[in-house]
Amino acid sequence: MSKPAYERPVLVRHQMGMMNKFSRTQAARPLTQIEGVAVADLVAEYGSPLFVFSEKVMVERFHELREAVALRYPKVRMAWSYKTNYLDAVCRIFHREGAWAEVVSEFEFDKAVRNGVPPSRIHFNGPFKPRPALEKALSQGAAVHIDHFDELGLAEKVAVDLRIRPKVGLRLNFQTDGTPAWSRFGFNVEGGQARDAVRRLKAGNQLDLAGLHCHLGTFIQEPDVYRQAAEKLALFANSIREEFGIVLEFLDVGGGIASRNTLHAQYLPGDQATPPLSRYAESLADGLSVLNYPSNELPTLVLESGRALVDEAGFLVTTVLANKRLPDRRRALVVDVGVTVLFTSFWYKHDVVPAQEFHGIPEPTIIYGPLCMNIDVVRDTLLFPPMRSGDRLVFRNVGAYNVTQWMQFITYRPAVVLISPKHEHAIMRRAETLETVVAPEEVPDWLR
Repeated sequence: MSKPAYERPVLVRHQMGMMNKFSRTQAARPLTQIEGVAVADLVAEYGSPLFVFSEKVMVERFHELREAVALRYPKVRMAWSYKTNYLDAVCRIFHREGAWAEVVSEFEFDKAVRNGVPPSRIHFNGPFKPRPALEKALSQGAAVHIDHFDELGLAEKVAVDLRIRPKVGLRLNFQTDGTPAWSRFGFNVEGGQARDAVRRLKAGNQLDLAGLHCHLGTFIQEPDVYRQAAEKLALFANSIREEFGIVLEFLDVGGGIASRNTLHAQYLPGDQATPPLSRYAESLADGLSVLNYPSNELPTLVLESGRALVDEAGFLVTTVLANKRLPDRRRALVVDVGVTVLFTSFWYKHDVVPAQEFHGIPEPTIIYGPLCMNIDVVRDTLLFPPMRSGDRLVFRNVGAYNVTQWMQFITYRPAVVLISPKHEHAIMRRAETLETVVAPEEVPDWLR
């Protein structure tokens, strides 16, 4: 029997006593199964690294938010945010549950139509809508939200040329206490620009104003911000009804509701710092209470949530490649997935747990990816138990933005798998190979 390799002993300071309320130590329970399916079986079939999504969690979060708002306001529409995760299978789950589509580009518009969404059930946002995209969306009845005066003029030209009179929305921006103003997008309310846009649209007499839209930002953990936004939209709706006789069909408060992830600069963990969805619903209803509309004419409240619905449904399984000891005596783990795939690790301290039983005392550990880049840190220092080469780890709450913002760099992008409520599992996106990466390439004749 061979002797085990010598490893230099290390003294590690440990905090004695019970875990405090701030959860300084990493949860010690391994995650050996995801939705009843063994992590080891998933890796054996699909490889590592591997994204895994829970259909059950997505459906539960969707209904939790919709029902929380519907209890407090009678007309609610959910529009799935394509940019958050536009894998066809993910989108189709939300559409099956009744969600419209919210898109911000012609690419996303086409993807939503490909997924069976009628254009009349699409909200089209974003600051860049070239003429072909506007022609397509306006002629097919999509709810296009006008972002600026140049776009307003272009939409009018499209309406004249196509001999249509489309319904549109106006995107607004305004100041709220508790979050920076996203003044880059839409027409400003406080400075009078939004009212000028309504006046300009009304005078042009080519478009019908059907709704107002705003988007407050991203990962908003203060529900009162939504009360302020809903109130500002409602008051503006009241005023343009009184001045212009415009009766709106919808008020769209966008997305931005936080998931239970933990920001890098955040002290409390996300599951303690992020309010429940019911708090956001209460705030929205409070803000809309100033609407001066008869009950039979109330506009539909539109929510374009993405992260809050899908983040906790996503898991990333990864394999330990190596252990290292850094000069400051921290242990370092090298795993087979980097920041190009787990892109949100730049912003969040993702919860990460072993995928098998383990032994040993936790110590300060940093988790690196496999890339030849110094910034390839997928989890900064946390207390973590000893891991061996070949062990598996699972990153949690990674369902939002990673499979839309990831990039192919140095390594291939992994497979993405869906697990059904019946514990079935299947591929949503195949792992890349050399053939799929080089397929769009061409070699000039003189280099052949």
